[in-house]
Amino acid sequence: MVMIVLIGYFTSEIYFNISNKQATAQVYKYGSRGEEVKKIQTKLKQWGYYKDNVDGIYGYLTYVSVKSFQKNNGLKVDGMAGTQTMAAMGIAPSKPQSSGSASSQNVTNNKDVDLVARLINGEARGEPYEGQVAVGAVILNRTNDARFPSTIAGVIYQPGAFTAIVDGQINAELKESSVKAARDALNGWDPSGGAVFYYNPAKTTNKWIWSRPLIKVIGKHKFCR
Repeated sequence: MVMIVLIGYFTSEIYFNISNKQATAQVYKYGSRGEEVKKIQTKLKQWGYYKDNVDGIYGYLTYVSVKSFQKNNGLKVDGMAGTQTMAAMGIAPSKPQSSGSASSQNVTNNKDVDLVARLINGEARGEPYEGQVAVGAVILNRTNDARFPSTIAGVIYQPGAFTAIVDGQINAELKESSVKAARDALNGWDPSGGAVFYYNPAKTTNKWIWSRPLIKVIGKHKFCR
């Protein structure tokens, strides 16, 4: 009986320690940065998934590359490098790091910056800077939502999705703030709180969009689920 109790105790201790480690394991996602992100990018680049600079910034291209790796290795496809994904890459877990907020100094240098910047410019120039970044974040949030295309270009050019495409404002003179906002959004800053819709109530007559659950208001735009 004593042996059974001791075995049960040690089994519980082992289970608790493993569960506790899993619960506190670092998950790397949009906006994360540091040496661990560099390790992720390096591995993915070696295997041909990632083709950008190894800069330690978990931006859009890193996210897409992780998703491709997960899909090809039978993992949950969520674009986040958690315990299982890191193990599949052969990267040992390390102490949790703070992801911090994105900075416009950390540039994702690719065509997506220009495309997101032009959409922000056409939809939200003149809005508070936070609101401009939020519009960019909505684009990225849609790529991770099954209701929308999975690429930035697909989201932006989805028929009827954005007024700036319809009225040609996407081709307006590009403001520097729009470029900066695009970089911040691509580097993981999401002031929208996870929104996939937004609208200007002074200009919108669509009853359906008014019915969407409101997350927050930034400037003249309401951001919704």
